Amino acid sequence: MGKLFGTDGVRGVANHELTAELAMRLGRAGAYVLTKAKSSSGAPKVLLGKDPRRSGDMLEAALAAGLCSLGAQVYQAGDVPTPAVAYLVQKYKFDAGVMISASHNPMQDNGIKFFNNVGQKLPDALEAEIEELIDEIQARDKLPRPTGEEIGVIRTSPTAVQDYAAYLRETVSGMTLDKDFTIVLDCANGATSRVVRHVFDALGVAVHYTHYTPDGSNINKDCGSTHLESLQAAVKENQAGIGLAFDGDGDRMLAVDSEGREIGGDVIMAICAMDMKKRGQLAKNTLVGTVMSNQGLDIFCRENGIKLLRTAVGDRYVLEKMLAEGYMLGGEQSGHVIFRQFADTGDGILTALQLVRAVAESGKPLSELRKIMTVYPQVLVNATINNARKNEIETHHAIVYTKATIEAKLAGRGRILVRPSGTEPLVRVMIEGEEQTQIAAWANELAAVIKENLQ
Repeated sequence: MGKLFGTDGVRGVANHELTAELAMRLGRAGAYVLTKAKSSSGAPKVLLGKDPRRSGDMLEAALAAGLCSLGAQVYQAGDVPTPAVAYLVQKYKFDAGVMISASHNPMQDNGIKFFNNVGQKLPDALEAEIEELIDEIQARDKLPRPTGEEIGVIRTSPTAVQDYAAYLRETVSGMTLDKDFTIVLDCANGATSRVVRHVFDALGVAVHYTHYTPDGSNINKDCGSTHLESLQAAVKENQAGIGLAFDGDGDRMLAVDSEGREIGGDVIMAICAMDMKKRGQLAKNTLVGTVMSNQGLDIFCRENGIKLLRTAVGDRYVLEKMLAEGYMLGGEQSGHVIFRQFADTGDGILTALQLVRAVAESGKPLSELRKIMTVYPQVLVNATINNARKNEIETHHAIVYTKATIEAKLAGRGRILVRPSGTEPLVRVMIEGEEQTQIAAWANELAAVIKENLQ
């Protein structure tokens, strides 16, 4: 079996690559690895959440069966955001948590990601251990099979949404908003749909909700953080000061100002970093980004006495750096932002609330506050490849030559980043530079070479 875990769990087309059989094996292997060191008495307890996509029920049933077959007690939270699982694992003192979601991917995809007993995504070593067990289970399953009263059971977690919403409201307790402040929310017909009214109705301002009626098939369809067009139109139509868009599983958020201009993750982090610095909450005056963070974020940080550290792409690597060195704010250009004062995972609703608070306390509209950082032209092009050959991007002669040629033309006034996707059979080509049209041409040229040679 090839490598299962990508940068954000196990993903694939549901019932084709990510089958019920694989979900059951993941349940067995995951339960064994995550609860084998359990010190307390009694059966291990695992919280299970999912987003609303149609295949979630199938995978939830199979995953729960696998967990129960190891003697785990499974508590189903239903349709909740990924960060809700991370938070509730800690609140309820579960031994592990599992989220079924493919985030921003189309509805036919799905995914499974695990959390440990403190609500953090698993390190590579534990994922590798689960993968090794999956291979063993497929060949010959030697894991325990309890019988009788030791078989696990499935229960529901009826207050999951209310408890998670209460925690979110507490993160902005005392915040006051002008009565004329208007917000538009786009829930991507995803996992935030059940939660947002419990949170934003309490702010006491006008809130317009869009794409919050999931039917199992409409998740991320022309909406959410990957399709901002309808939010941009709704913000203008409602003369709102801010629009907020979540992705399918609710762990990321992008914003739109009153003019309909996109506010990406880097700008959101810059705004929140300045707000936290003023309040003395930006530990070591440091912000953690990734190799994808815009050059403009480097310049913003230098000009404002903030140190920017970069990690590999993936919020797990951002968190690892934050935990290791005690930093409090970090995230990705895509809108995964981690506020460690409140959580150890990216949380779209939490990020939205912190951005709203930063805007309110600045006394400036988002359309003005966004100018805190200049976003340098950046182009991202995907090249579809044979996934088994994705590591050849570093050694294939034609790819290496084309990349070096473009770098020479940039002459130090930009940068190129080429990396394989952790969740899809793609290689992502990112180029930053001074002139949008030129870097777009170069990015498409390099992507074409990659696609041609890695089929």
